[in-house]
Amino acid sequence: MIVDAGEVRSPSRCLLFLGDLPVTSTSPSTRVELEPIVELEPSYVIPVFLVVLAIPLMMVQIWLAAAIALFGLFLMVQAATIRLEFTQTDLDVYRSDSLIRRFPYSEWLNWQIFWQPVPILFYFREVNSIHFLPVLFNAKMLRNCLEQRCPQSSP
Repeated sequence: MIVDAGEVRSPSRCLLFLGDLPVTSTSPSTRVELEPIVELEPSYVIPVFLVVLAIPLMMVQIWLAAAIALFGLFLMVQAATIRLEFTQTDLDVYRSDSLIRRFPYSEWLNWQIFWQPVPILFYFREVNSIHFLPVLFNAKMLRNCLEQRCPQSSP
């Protein structure tokens, strides 16, 4: 058991491991067979929005518009190079073909996707750290993978 800030949680809540058998969701309402590896498709909505927003802003404040446009271009490059892969046991983050970070579901305490009308920020908390990622990938696929592999507990 993991104890963190008064919250007791079993690390196996996110996944049920059955040796060589397929891994299934432990959600009480459904049991879904998980795909072995799901790679999220990139989404350029946020970067393109920021670059387009910078164009009319140039008439009002050139330095602010330049900063917003550069940030949008930076996010566009990140969306093109960063990949998230959901495996049966981990969330893997790749830059091109190089694995840069692995997050085992067994260490996750909570996750959330902020601002539902247009998802812009993905938050998840592990036992020892907190992570925020801009949503530079398909938000529906992200939510589906998270709900299958690490369902949130009811309040």
